[in-house]
Formats: sequence, C-alpha cells, structure tokens
Amino acid sequence: MQSARQLYRANSAHIVFVTGTPTSVREGSGTYVGICALRDALIASGVDVMLVAPGEQQLSAIGRLWFNYRARTNSQLRRSNVVVGFDLDGVFIAAHDALDVACVKGVIAEELRFEKGLQRLSLLLQSYFEKRRVRNADRVLTTSHYAAEAVEKHYGVPAEQICIVPELIDLGRWQTALQQANRESRSEASILCVDHLYRRKDVATLLRAMARVQSPAVLRIVGVGPELARLRRLSRKLHIEDRVKFLEHLSFAQLAQEYRSADIFCFPSRQEGFGIVLLEAMAAGLPIVASQTSAIPETVLDRQCGLLVEPGDFAGFAAAMDELLQSPIARQRLGRAGLQRVALYDAPLVAHQFLAALGINPGAS
Repeated sequence: MQSARQLYRANSAHIVFVTGTPTSVREGSGTYVGICALRDALIASGVDVMLVAPGEQQLSAIGRLWFNYRARTNSQLRRSNVVVGFDLDGVFIAAHDALDVACVKGVIAEELRFEKGLQRLSLLLQSYFEKRRVRNADRVLTTSHYAAEAVEKHYGVPAEQICIVPELIDLGRWQTALQQANRESRSEASILCVDHLYRRKDVATLLRAMARVQSPAVLRIVGVGPELARLRRLSRKLHIEDRVKFLEHLSFAQLAQEYRSADIFCFPSRQEGFGIVLLEAMAAGLPIVASQTSAIPETVLDRQCGLLVEPGDFAGFAAAMDELLQSPIARQRLGRAGLQRVALYDAPLVAHQFLAALGINPGAS
C-alpha cells in the first residue's frame, strides 16, 4: 500500500468523508458542524474532499448500518486514496489501497452509559460496530485525550495507535456573523445554553441550578432533542418557566445573535468527546460555566476562561453563575482569555494538524 504522503506528493490525494450523521445542524448537531468545518478548511487548503452522507434526516441504528452497507459500493470511494469514516461509519468499506482512517468524535461506548431505554440499546448496537471499525482501520484519530483513553479502554486500540486532532471552528465566519449580529438590550442578564437535548447533556441540572440562582437572569436554551418535552415539564415543576426560554432550533444568524446578546454560557454536559459549542462561546467572548468532566477541562481551563463544576452539582452551577453575574470584571477577564484560547482551534490550523496526522505534507498544497 502506498502511504498517504506518497499519494499526496504524486498530486493524486483524494479524501472521501463517510458519515451517517444527518447533514443538517438541527439533526446532526455538533458532529455535523465539525465535519463540515473540517471539510471546508481542507478544501480551502487545496485538498480534494468529497462527502458521502445519507441526507438531512436522523437515522435509526439499523438505518445507519444500512447506509454504511450501501456506501461500500459508492463510486466516489473508487476515486479516493484516503477514506475517513466518522465514528462507526465506514465499517463495511474495504478501502483497497486507500488509507483507511477512523475518526472517532463521541466514543459511543461512553455515550451509552448516560442513556436509558431504547436510546441506550441503539447506542449499544452502534458501539459494537464502532469497535469493529476502529480495530480494522489503518489509523485512528480522535478529538481529545479523554476520547483517546476511552477508545483504548472500550475498544482495545493501543494508545500509540491513536492520534489526537481537536475539533475546529471557522473563526473568520463566526467573527463576521457576530459583528453583523445586533446585541439585544435585555432587562435581565442572559445565560445561554446551546446543546442537542439528550439525557447525557444533563440540561436538567441547569434547570435545577436556575431555580437557585439569586441574580436576576433568564436562561435561554437553544436546541432540540428527545429530552425537550421532559425539560419543559421540569421547568414548570420548578416554577421557573418565566425564567427559562426554550428557543429550539435557530438559524446561524439567529444563533450568532444569541451568542452576541448573552452574558454567560453554560454547558452542564456529563459526557463530551470535545464540545464544539465551547469554541463558539469563546469566539463570542463569553465566560463559561461547565462540567468538570470528560473532555471539557481540556478546552475550558478552570478559572482561566471559565468556571468548572462537578457534573450534576446544581448548587455548584448556581453558585458559579451567581459569581459571574455579580462580577462584570470576572466575566470580562474570562471572556478575553477565551478569545485568546479559541485561536488555537481556528480551522486552517486544525486542518493542517489533520493532514499531518494522515501523513500528508500540508505544505505541499
């Protein structure tokens, strides 16, 4: 097999991304955002990248496996010499003389620990095929040290065979959108949470924290998902429905306006392979309150660009939010530090790291 470096030097490198993630922000959430940002950054650097994906609708576990079975004969694969499958995707593809890369974003075996019922069963099935996928790949990439350790633990891939390439953000696009967005004048401070509403995201803890927050503030939650109805009921049970706004899915311009108008960003998730929304919040100069778990502390440095709280500790979340709401100086200090830190994840820099991890000479483009 030729190496990716040899193929690239021969000016014949063609990368195909294979993903069963829906090609919409509403359904594909952060995974879709990360894949698209990486694809666009690679194309901007002069690399040929094609995408094999099922469309905008969410697939069941069986539907995702069926998509992968059919994808093995996709004509684009025959023209590629690097195949990148995200998470379990690409499991049935025989890459022939192409470099076969498994890029694990969420580590499904970790995600399922926080879910129940049919969602857990679905993830259990998918984790079996993700394990098969990473064990058969030529190279394994993932987004954080936490995720790398999880791949080693659950799937038995030796640490030395795993390369870490973080998630990325198109800072130029975000900066333009934030500059164009109007900052809304609001009578109370705004606490923003952006998330796909799965149980493992633990927005319920944020609602319980909001019931304890003493400072005048409104929690604005952007996102949809299977937990939405339950969270609405919980807000009523806690008698905070007048302090919580469920905004559901927003357009990119609307989302930029929410970031521009917020005072604090809150992220109570119990399990994250990375957390792209943390980069978005830092790009907006927002101080962050988040869980001190999984990959989050690798991105949000405690007391430097945010405050980290033990997962599930709603009293701790409330105290951290009150601390920032009552101190504009602390908010500004953490927000400025986040703006500096997010530059490390700008799309061109991370695309360069991605190509280097494949053994492709980025300078050749």
